[in-house]
Amino acid sequence: MQANKRIVLSSDHAAIGLRRTLVSHVATRGWQAVDIGPNTSESTPYPAQGEAAARLVASGDCHLGIILCGTGQGIMMAANKVKGIRCGVCSDTFSARMIRQHNDANMLSIGSRIVGEGLALDIVDAFLIAEFEGGRHADRVAMIVELEG
Repeated sequence: MQANKRIVLSSDHAAIGLRRTLVSHVATRGWQAVDIGPNTSESTPYPAQGEAAARLVASGDCHLGIILCGTGQGIMMAANKVKGIRCGVCSDTFSARMIRQHNDANMLSIGSRIVGEGLALDIVDAFLIAEFEGGRHADRVAMIVELEG
């Protein structure tokens, strides 16, 4: 298990409720949740929230990140612009497990308008439990990292 058990969570205004549920959930799994908001229902730009969370992961301040918006797509695209971030949108547990095992993903994105609370909890659990397998996957992850320049 990772020594740095800090995980950042962020969302736009569309996903505040689900994010708060996930903050509590990851804490029950032994993680220190770093909730960077937002905390109001005012329109919040998902690119800024995705970038802020990604920078905490890229810097090493947090080991992993979970980000949310209506579809999970926009906030994921913003996070992936930060060097060192490998984030995938997942709406099923198999994909959440695979992005960790095969892609060494350090961030998970969820669409709050796509999945319900129960499934989101299962997706997060699959993501947190899975570990990078290395081996042939390490070569492929290295190729992804090389694309960052």
